[in-house]
Amino acid sequence: MSRTIATATRVLQQLSHDRRSIALIVVLPSVLLMLFKYVFDGSPQVFDRVGPQMLGIFPFTIMFLVTSVTMVRERTSGTLERLLTTPLRRGELIVGYGIAFGIAALVQSLATSAVAIWLLDMAVRTPWAMVVFAVTVAVLGTALGLLMSAFAVTEFQAVQFMPLIVIPQLLLCGLLAPRESMPELLQRISDALPLSYATDAFSEMVRTSGFTSTLARDLAVLVGCGVLALVLASMTLRRRTP
Repeated sequence: MSRTIATATRVLQQLSHDRRSIALIVVLPSVLLMLFKYVFDGSPQVFDRVGPQMLGIFPFTIMFLVTSVTMVRERTSGTLERLLTTPLRRGELIVGYGIAFGIAALVQSLATSAVAIWLLDMAVRTPWAMVVFAVTVAVLGTALGLLMSAFAVTEFQAVQFMPLIVIPQLLLCGLLAPRESMPELLQRISDALPLSYATDAFSEMVRTSGFTSTLARDLAVLVGCGVLALVLASMTLRRRTP
């Protein structure tokens, strides 16, 4: 456990010295949400319907990108190879990274949720549940970023994984069209994508108050996908780029 905490501390210290990454993680989701709000300033019903879903999509995308690029950079620079020559295990390393970026995701989600609720007047009946889901989705993006980084040789390749992992989920999660209206094959694919459950959850929080059984199911699926991604990431982690 001490080695995991040490790894998380090291990553957080590195992030604290990178002002661009801090701005990307903490500030950019709020800026994008504000931009989305004022793009549809003349149609507030659009923001009320889609805005809560964006609260999950923006952090998910940004954390996926930051985590995957950072992990590839650690490997290509030789940092991972040096770390894995120590008694540090792969699982401890991945969990350490997950904790560090999870803390970053928590800060990001709190900032974005505060902007959404108090500045943009987003109509959400259960604000604390929205924060919980925003953090969970951001951590899921982190876990998938750690997993996908194992298959990238360069930072540019890590960025190229974003269209493969993120865009299909955006198209099929119900953001652009109700999932029920899609062909049956696309509905089945959508049911297997974690971002679909995040979108459903944020939509549910607009319609109902309290923590419903539907929200509990969606949260369980998102947490399960995040844990599975971390396990697979620890199994596929390579010491260095071939």
